[in-house]
Amino acid sequence: MNMKASSRELLSLSLERYSQADVARKLNVTAKTVRGWEVREDGPPEYRVSQLQQLLFSVDPSTPKSADFTFIDLFAGIGGIRKGFEKHGGRCVFTSEWDKYAVNTYCENFTVDHPIAGDITKVAVDDIPDHDLLLAGFPCQPFSIAGVSKKNSLGRKHGFQDKTQGTLFFDVARIIQAKRPKAFLLENVKNLMSHDKGKTFQVIKETLEQELGYRVFPRVVDGKGFVPQHRERIYLVGYVDDTDFSWDAFRQQAPDRMCIGDILHPNDGSEDAEHENFSRYITGRKGKVLDKYILSDKLWNYLYEYAAKHKAKGNGFGYGMVTKKSVARTLSARYYKDGSEILVSRGPGNPRRLTPRECARLMGYDKPGEASFKIPVSDTQSYKQFGNSVVVPVIEEIARIMKPHILSLKDEEDVHVHQYSMSLNA
Repeated sequence: MNMKASSRELLSLSLERYSQADVARKLNVTAKTVRGWEVREDGPPEYRVSQLQQLLFSVDPSTPKSADFTFIDLFAGIGGIRKGFEKHGGRCVFTSEWDKYAVNTYCENFTVDHPIAGDITKVAVDDIPDHDLLLAGFPCQPFSIAGVSKKNSLGRKHGFQDKTQGTLFFDVARIIQAKRPKAFLLENVKNLMSHDKGKTFQVIKETLEQELGYRVFPRVVDGKGFVPQHRERIYLVGYVDDTDFSWDAFRQQAPDRMCIGDILHPNDGSEDAEHENFSRYITGRKGKVLDKYILSDKLWNYLYEYAAKHKAKGNGFGYGMVTKKSVARTLSARYYKDGSEILVSRGPGNPRRLTPRECARLMGYDKPGEASFKIPVSDTQSYKQFGNSVVVPVIEEIARIMKPHILSLKDEEDVHVHQYSMSLNA
């Protein structure tokens, strides 16, 4: 079989081996999507090629490749945590993400040689390969301040009482218990520690330490040391055996700390408006940001008056205006609605939203001036994706300080296996 076969050829061969329903389930799409690929002249999108090859050639994800350690990526989103650990020599052997738009972005930006699992609650632990490290940014909405406030106003449950998202932590625990990875990294909002008067965090910590037997090292990190955004998140590092891991090794900020001006389109012609990764956001010889990102008079007047009303009452509600020297508020998944938490001042005239490319830089997926991270989805979806994501340079730094301890535990395991083997042969 020609490994360079087209996606259409690979789909045809896959459907000779599996039913439409099986192919759809393995690729985390609907049967209707598979039928659509069949009638398309060019077949499935190119980013599906590696997954179709995996179906056909049964690539074993545990097969050794050039990697220092292996990991699984749960609640993967668009791959921010994966990106940080791949930089430090890790190889992803399993991915789970239920949102089809996030899967699209994920597959466009990473080599995915395994089918992406959807709903993790329906994945049997036997279908998850062994791994050294478990990564999980489990859903934060049930614990976030904004999420709790909204649910309270609607009379809905939050935290662990939220049966759709709040209990997903226990699926993480289920996998840790069955697979016993050498380490894990869990990420969530800072409010996880104070939610329900600290009871939620206590349950999580007791589950990891007392029930599963891991040593847990929690730390709240603000992304503003790495990107121009105030973004506090809690990170739970855990190891199956004793190590001398310490957060003291964590560098609090990058040497080239940035301001908002560093991530904005410069509007000076240095970015090519005809470049495929800029053309959606800027136009003209000077690369001017498109007018669609400027707030309308109606929206700007509403936000201005809303802020003024609450300011008069002594409240802190309102928009967040930034200039080139600013550090922004936290980018949220609701940014697509009005952009109010981060409005870019234009001097005279109405302010504007960040473009999705600027959001990619704000979250550390791209460096200033770069446009390497692919954004294949709509503006609305991309704002949701970046707003739900992690600050990539923070993850890179965590990966840097975790890696030596993961490798140390791997070495210890190799020694024990060797000693056991020798005893059998004695």
